[in-house]
Amino acid sequence: MKNRSKITIFLLVSIFLFLLMSQRVLADNAEGNPAGAVGFTYSIDYPNNQIQEAGYFDLLMTAGQKQTVKMKLSNPAAAEVKVLVGLNGAKTNKNGVVEFGDTEIKNDKSLKFAFEDIVKGPDEVILAPGESKDLELEITMPKTEFDGVILGGIRLIRDDSADQKAGVSGAQIKNKYQYIIGMTLQVNQHKVVPALVLNSVYADQFNYQNTIFINFSNSKAAMLSDMSIEVQISKQGEGQVLYETKKNGMRLAPNSFIDFPISMQGERMVAGNYSAHILVQGSDDIREEWTKDFEITKEEADKFNTRDVGLVAEKGINWLVIALIAGGAILGIGLIYWLLSFVKMNQKNNNKVSKKISNHRKKSR
Repeated sequence: MKNRSKITIFLLVSIFLFLLMSQRVLADNAEGNPAGAVGFTYSIDYPNNQIQEAGYFDLLMTAGQKQTVKMKLSNPAAAEVKVLVGLNGAKTNKNGVVEFGDTEIKNDKSLKFAFEDIVKGPDEVILAPGESKDLELEITMPKTEFDGVILGGIRLIRDDSADQKAGVSGAQIKNKYQYIIGMTLQVNQHKVVPALVLNSVYADQFNYQNTIFINFSNSKAAMLSDMSIEVQISKQGEGQVLYETKKNGMRLAPNSFIDFPISMQGERMVAGNYSAHILVQGSDDIREEWTKDFEITKEEADKFNTRDVGLVAEKGINWLVIALIAGGAILGIGLIYWLLSFVKMNQKNNNKVSKKISNHRKKSR
C-alpha cells in the first residue's frame, strides 16, 4: 500500500510539473510573438451587403452576382509568416459537430451548390515581418435562384513546415492553432426548415471497435440545431434491446449527413437480421422517428471481430502457446537442475580425488 501511495504521489507531481512547464512554454511563446500562438492576426472588412454584425461573413447576394470580399492579415512579429488558406464547405462529423476544415467527409447528395465551387482564393499568403496584407476572396453565386444558405468556412493556419524541417533537439509537444471564419451566402431571406432523410443502417467499426452506424441527411439548406438522437438496436422481430445510445446538443449542417455511431460495447458482432429504432429531434420542432431493418452478414461479422481491438485483447488463452511456454520452462528448469547436479557431482568427485592424493602423500612421508 505504501509503494502504491508513493507511485500515485509521484504521478500527480509529474503531471503537475508537466502542466506547469506547458503553461510556461505557452507564456514564453505569447511573450515572444505579439500575435500569440497562431503567429498572425486577422480582421474582416465587412461589405455593405453584410446582413448582421457577427464575427463571420453573413452575405445577402443576388443569383449570378460576383463579389470580392477582403480580410486583412497582419504579422506583428519579427519573422516572416506563411499563412495557408483553406476554403471548405460545412460538414457534420460523427459526433454531431459541424466542421469547416479539411475533412474526408463527402458531400451529401442533396447538396446542389458546393461552397468550394463558389468561393475562390489563394492557397497561401506570405507576410513579411511587420507587414499587413489583404486576403481577397472571389465569390460567384449560382445563376439559379435558391432558398436557404450556402455555408462554409475560411481556414487560416500558419505554415510551420520550415520549422519542422530545421528540427529541434529534445522532446517537443507541438500544438497547431488556426482561425476558422464562417461564411453564409444567400439570395433571399425566406424561412427554410430542415428536413431529415434516413439513408441507411449498417455495421462497421469506429476507433477499431465494433459499431452500428445510423446514416441520415439534412436535405435542406438550413442548419439543424439542438439535435438529439436516440437509437435502440434489437434482433428483428424481438423486443429485447441489445444496444442503445442517446446524445444531445448536436448540430447538422445544411445539406449534409451524419454517420452516427452506436457502440456494441466491446461485444462480438453476431451475424443476423436486426432492427434499429431511431428518434431524432431538433430546432424548428423537428421530430423524425424511423424503424429500419438491416442485416449483418457472416463475412462482415468475422471481418470486424478479427479487427476489434478489445476482442483481439480478450480472445482467450492460446493453449498451444501456453503448452510451448510451459514445456520450455520445464525443459529449462530440468536443464538447470541437471547442470547443478553435474557440477555438484563433479565437485564431489574432485574432492574425493583430492582427499586420496592428500592421504597418499601423508603415507609417503
